[in-house]
Amino acid sequence: MTHDESTPAIETSGLVKTFGSTRAVDGLDLTVPAGSVYGVLGPNGAGKTTAVRMLATLLRPDAGQAHVFGLDVVRQADAVRGLVSLTGQYASVDEDMTGAENLVLLGRLLGYRKPAARARSAQLLEAFGLTDAADRQVKNYSGGMRRRLDIAASILNTPRLLFLDEPTTGLDPRSRNQVWDIVRAVVAHGTTVLLTTQYLDEADHLAARIAVIDAGRVIAEGTPGELKSSVGAGTVHLRLRDAGQRPEAERVLARVLNSPVQLGADPVSLAARVTGQGTEREMDRGAAEQAARALSELAAAGIVVDDFSLGQPSLDEVFLALTGPAKSEAAA
Repeated sequence: MTHDESTPAIETSGLVKTFGSTRAVDGLDLTVPAGSVYGVLGPNGAGKTTAVRMLATLLRPDAGQAHVFGLDVVRQADAVRGLVSLTGQYASVDEDMTGAENLVLLGRLLGYRKPAARARSAQLLEAFGLTDAADRQVKNYSGGMRRRLDIAASILNTPRLLFLDEPTTGLDPRSRNQVWDIVRAVVAHGTTVLLTTQYLDEADHLAARIAVIDAGRVIAEGTPGELKSSVGAGTVHLRLRDAGQRPEAERVLARVLNSPVQLGADPVSLAARVTGQGTEREMDRGAAEQAARALSELAAAGIVVDDFSLGQPSLDEVFLALTGPAKSEAAA
C-alpha cells in the first residue's frame, strides 16, 4: 500500500486510556509529521509509554481516535502493525542466543527464507558495529551493544514508523551517541521516529519537533527553539573571580533582572533567566540590554566577573517551567 507523504505519520484526537481510577492518557491531541524525529518529553507517569502502546496497537484506547499514516489504530490494527516497529525501554532480545541468532530467528518469523534472513542479519550487524560480536551470547554484551541490537531487530523489515521508548536509558555517553547516530541513519532512510525520552539533551540533538506531555495531555509543542523561547529570551551565566562576592552578586542580579538566581555547585558560578518582552526579535534585544545592565551594575558594585555568557534557555529549564515540581508517579 502506498501512502501520501503529506499524511501525518501520527494523528490523535482526544485519546484516553484509564487504569482503574488513573487516567494515564487524558485527551491526548498530537500530530506528528512524516520523515523526521518527533520527541515526546514528560516526567515519570506523564503517559508517554501508555500513549506509545496505544499507537502501536498494543493497548486499546478507551476514548478518542488515533491514526498512523491515515489508518485507524483500532479498526485497521493489522494494517498499522505492518507499518510500525517498537523498541521498548528494555532489551527484548534473547540473552542466551547470539546476536546473529537473534536476528536470524526474528527474520524467519517475519517471513524471510533462511539465506535471506542470514544475509539481512549480517548486513545489520555490520551497519550497527556488531559484526565482531555476532557469535557472542547477548548476555555478554554491554548495555549499548544490547540497545543497538534491539534497534537492529526493530528494522529487519524497514518500518514506516519506529517507536523508540526511552532507548538510551542507563547508557553511558559513548553508547548514547552511538544510538543517536543510528537514529539519524534510520531517519535518513525514510523512517519516521517517535522518540520518548527523559534526557532533554537527547530530544534537543535529535528531534525536529517536541511535544511536552504531563498528566496524560500535551502542554506544549514546537521546535526546540520555539519551546526555549516560550519560557524567556535567554539565560545569563557568570563566573566570579571571588567566591566571597557571590551573595552580593546574587542580590544585584535578582534586582536588575527581576528573576530568581540559581547558584551553581561551583562557588563562583551563578545563572539567571532573562525574559525580555514583545516579539522574538524584541525579546532578544531586550535580553541583551538587560544582561548589559546587569554587568554594569555588578561592576559598579565592585564585583569582578571572569566569565559571562548569554544563551537560550536549555530544554531542562523549559521542562521544569512547563511541568513544575515533580508529581507523584502514576502509570508510565
